[in-house]
Amino acid sequence: MERADAARNRAKILAAAGRLFAERGAPNVTMDDIARAAGVGRGTLYRRFPDRASIAVALLDEHERALQERLLRGDPPLGPGAPPADRLAAFYAAMVELLEDHAHLVLGAETGRSRFEVGAYGFWRAHVRALLTAAAVPEPDALVDVLLAPLDPEVYGYQRRDRGLTPAQITAALTRLARGTLS
Repeated sequence: MERADAARNRAKILAAAGRLFAERGAPNVTMDDIARAAGVGRGTLYRRFPDRASIAVALLDEHERALQERLLRGDPPLGPGAPPADRLAAFYAAMVELLEDHAHLVLGAETGRSRFEVGAYGFWRAHVRALLTAAAVPEPDALVDVLLAPLDPEVYGYQRRDRGLTPAQITAALTRLARGTLS
């Protein structure tokens, strides 16, 4: 069981980091910035979180868990009961929404190789692989990461910021990808 003061410090750290990540973007926030904003010492911060990515993962966790729950037990087409192509299209739409609302956290948690090491990616991968298998797509392991690649936060940010695409345009393109691959 967590001590009350440790729980308060954790909450202060997460609240401060959440504000700073939203204002500046996670890559532009240092651990010292977070400690100062939270009003805790560096030692306290580093005992709880070894790096910025671990803080972003903690902040993002509740949003990803909610989406995971909807994938497992929600209404179709996101949840069970819809054809695989419809479920993949719904998953893409939900992920675009997650990226749009929390890109500042996803960029802090899932950049470079670390993207493949977070638990959520493993869940997304298992979900998409199950959809590929249900649609009888040959060699699902060769395709699953390809279908997840457009959801990389850096790709999404590039499409939004540099290419000027809207979330609706990105979702429409991903829906075409889902239907073309699984139908």
